[in-house]
Amino acid sequence: MTEFWLISAPGEPTPDRAWSLLQERTTRDSDLSKNHRIHLPDLKIGTLDTLVGLSDDLGKTDTFVEGVVKKLASYLSDVLEGDSQEKLAENLKVNGDAPERFLANFRWNAAKYPIKLPLKNLMEIISKQVSQIDADLKTRSQQYNQVRSSLQQLERRTTGNLMTRNLGDLVKKEDFVVGSEYLTTLLVVVPKSQSQEWRMTYEKLTDMVVPRSSRMVFEDNDHCLFTVTLFRKVVDEFKLHAREHKFVVREFAYDENSQDSERTESQKLEAEKRRQFGPLVRWLKVNFSEAFTAWVHIKMLRVFVESVLRYGLPVNFQAVLMEPHRKAHRRLRDTLDQLYAHLEATISGPQETIDIPGIISNSAEYYPYVYFNIKLDLF
Repeated sequence: MTEFWLISAPGEPTPDRAWSLLQERTTRDSDLSKNHRIHLPDLKIGTLDTLVGLSDDLGKTDTFVEGVVKKLASYLSDVLEGDSQEKLAENLKVNGDAPERFLANFRWNAAKYPIKLPLKNLMEIISKQVSQIDADLKTRSQQYNQVRSSLQQLERRTTGNLMTRNLGDLVKKEDFVVGSEYLTTLLVVVPKSQSQEWRMTYEKLTDMVVPRSSRMVFEDNDHCLFTVTLFRKVVDEFKLHAREHKFVVREFAYDENSQDSERTESQKLEAEKRRQFGPLVRWLKVNFSEAFTAWVHIKMLRVFVESVLRYGLPVNFQAVLMEPHRKAHRRLRDTLDQLYAHLEATISGPQETIDIPGIISNSAEYYPYVYFNIKLDLF
């Protein structure tokens, strides 16, 4: 899992100088992280009152969009049915790049999200777009899952042990006495260890069993499947005595039309699954890219709004995407705390009781600089 820290700090005295100082302290001096400078466009600010309300709405939208992104990734993994993580990663691309690379090389998409629109409108565009993707995902997944579930039910009936599986594909018409008024053929499941006992005793379990009529038609690791022919009027008595020997008579009536129909249904479901699979995978790949792009733009809207609320007007801050090196998180946090300690009189790590209108507060982490954690644990 790749973790990023999206932060911003005042452009003191200029954004260029703020970027250079951060690079000096976190990369050149101590090699704590890999940093990517974020270039945000001149977005339409509106009033500070509007930004306060928008801050909360953006947080909710962020959570929603992230959820849809993860649902798309998770369902693609499910549809690919056990393919390796590498194979899944090959399909989870954002504009042709891995999500990490897209995030690190972020550029605002002004064609999709015009910067002249009010911030609230941009958020609503993203929310509407991702809501439609979410609704389409529900529809498409329900259709595919229904076919897959029906096919799995049929497959379960033709797999498993002889005590539970469908026996229709294991027997043939010639295994049965068909159309007789007096005789019938039963299918009996016998533990493998008792197969010889069955051969020695089945004719004696009741009267009116046809001699030498039993034949083994199938076996698995634990059981054997035998046929036996007897008169219809002694079937119940035969079942009773069979149970005493732990021989299980399976309820089964041979119907050639039924077996053909089940095979045809299975073939139809397999064909329908194949027909849906390709378009569904393509749709998931395209819309994962769309949703992830929307999610990153929401993150950038959040860092912009929080920076204006935190540092005031005119807009003068530098946003940075940081990749903390392994096992360097604590030292990186301490370095940032020292670097930006002047932004707040007292600082002692995350403060869970601070409540500043429009700024991440209460249950969220609070630092003197704007901070968002981005974890790309997508699957």
